[in-house]
Amino acid sequence: MNDLQKQALQGILEKAVDHKRVFGTSFCIKYQGDLWSGQSGNFTYDQPYFIASTTKLFVSAIFLQFHSKGILSLEDKIGKFLDKQTMQGIHYYNGKDYAGEITLKNLLAHTSGIPDYFQNKDSQGVSLETELKSGKDQSWTFAEAVERSKKMKPLFIPGTKGKAHYSDTNFQLLGKIMENLTQRSVAENFEELIIHPLGLQHTYLYKSTEDHLPKNIFFKDSELPIPGAMSSFGPDGGVVSTSSEMMVFIESFFNGEFFPVSVIKGLKVWNSIFYPVKAGIGIHRFRLPWLFNPTGVIPELIGHSGLSGAMAYANPEKQLYITGTVNQIAYPDTSFRLAIRLIHKFLQRN
Repeated sequence: MNDLQKQALQGILEKAVDHKRVFGTSFCIKYQGDLWSGQSGNFTYDQPYFIASTTKLFVSAIFLQFHSKGILSLEDKIGKFLDKQTMQGIHYYNGKDYAGEITLKNLLAHTSGIPDYFQNKDSQGVSLETELKSGKDQSWTFAEAVERSKKMKPLFIPGTKGKAHYSDTNFQLLGKIMENLTQRSVAENFEELIIHPLGLQHTYLYKSTEDHLPKNIFFKDSELPIPGAMSSFGPDGGVVSTSSEMMVFIESFFNGEFFPVSVIKGLKVWNSIFYPVKAGIGIHRFRLPWLFNPTGVIPELIGHSGLSGAMAYANPEKQLYITGTVNQIAYPDTSFRLAIRLIHKFLQRN
């Protein structure tokens, strides 16, 4: 890649910063071995940031590894790993208790029907997400997150064909299952099974409200310091990383570092969650509608993104990988729009 091409990509990042919707960006792209990274606005090189729900890929990597090693099966019922108190009332639908039918696969694929403790509204018509956006920071435990979910009505019977509902509760449960299975905390599992093996230096699970290293996320035109919440998300959204280290991770995820590459094909069981994003088993798919991509320049991407504007996606067949953030939760499509422009420009050079 020559200097003019690098300048063009950097220019896209610079233009994205308008100090109204976007105050800083950080992205890495790799295509067939050619790597580029850039930052703009209030981001510097290797600035740590919250990757939010992209964290779920870490959880997926570990469970797919356990499955591949025969430690567990994705068809295992979750009651095999959780205590009775946690299971009681977790899924009571139309007068019947379906908790005993929920599998690990249901949790990974968001096909459990369990409500989302974070985005779904409580009996007062208020969601935890809305409270946080209003500046009301708060913290919670695993038990409190699950209890909040239990007070909401499940969406459907677990495993109902064609049904999916994105729920952070699913990954709270997976985190607890991981801890019960290994007798290690989620943070320790991330460290031992992902962070240390990959040699990541700036990636960790956020746990202390006194940790001011990650950039505060923006909500519209203001910073939204919510350390209590960020220290509570854990397995559903609490990892801190950088774009360059997420590039190492996303390549490893799809290139056989954690589980055989052959496993990927079986994860591609797609159900709609947020158009045009669909959920598979532990992964998401982003594919532009034909109307906006008639020439097919932007390929299908699989990976995950987060409410913070963070993302880590790939098209392994084309050896294309992209990671980054716009660090803004008010406009969830901003990171995708920027990623599309970067990919289009990056592919143009060939």
